[in-house]
Amino acid sequence: MSKDTASPDVTALPRTENAPRRKVFVRGLVLDAFIGAYEFEQGAAQPLRIDLEVDVIEPSNPVADRLEDVVCYNKLTQGIKAIIDEGHIKLVETLAERVADLALSHPMVIGVSVRIEKPNAIDEASAAGIEIERRKR
Repeated sequence: MSKDTASPDVTALPRTENAPRRKVFVRGLVLDAFIGAYEFEQGAAQPLRIDLEVDVIEPSNPVADRLEDVVCYNKLTQGIKAIIDEGHIKLVETLAERVADLALSHPMVIGVSVRIEKPNAIDEASAAGIEIERRKR
């Protein structure tokens, strides 16, 4: 997450085995990206549809209605946009891994599922893409 964002007190997080959890998600995020390994995909943006689900350990102290006490879906979305803005990416797998790393960098996140679809990848299909799941060890 960004350096100007206060992190929650990780000492207030319970052990992961029996800790209460919540899911934070972004579904159907549509962004244009410079992505693709084929020559015809170079130099032209194409739409992506991104779904993100983040497994979050709830702090042992109740949420005090403060943004810094939660994993913010808006900040995750802004982070995804920043990754895409870095420039051309050849593989959706690479983008999915970068998005997963972004989410897992938050101290409250213990797992993430990332699905990226390229709606225009195959003429006869509504979409093609990748879905990955990653967890902290």
